[in-house]
Amino acid sequence: MPDIDPATGRSTPRSTAWRTALTVLQEAEPPFVPAGAHAMTVVIAYPPGDPGTPPHRHSGPAFGYVLEGEMLLELEGEPERVVRAGEAFWEPGGDVIHYQDGNNRDDVPLRFTVTMLCEPGTPMLTLVDEDELARRADRRAPRPS
Repeated sequence: MPDIDPATGRSTPRSTAWRTALTVLQEAEPPFVPAGAHAMTVVIAYPPGDPGTPPHRHSGPAFGYVLEGEMLLELEGEPERVVRAGEAFWEPGGDVIHYQDGNNRDDVPLRFTVTMLCEPGTPMLTLVDEDELARRADRRAPRPS
């Protein structure tokens, strides 16, 4: 049924683009969401070849999408992998160490967006020190040779 434009009194057709506008990028069942969590969406941009954030963790799950370039992503217990522009990724947060999120390319920038569900009163990102990395070395997937 068409809508009536109140300014002109003429009917205007409704769009049907919404029927095919949705594309599912990923679906995930995070292991937990911190009580009272708040959502934060950020855009991260690294220059060509940048190694990204040192090993860290997030207080809750994080869901991301690479806008430009290629990210080298590595989470505790999983082998490193390349996530390219147009691809989505997620991590469970909590106790899981996020080892890498750097730019996999030395010729183009990397830009990605991440929505995190953050625990109240806790930083959205906490760096992991060398002692903890050494204690948990057995949890890291084998490195490429």
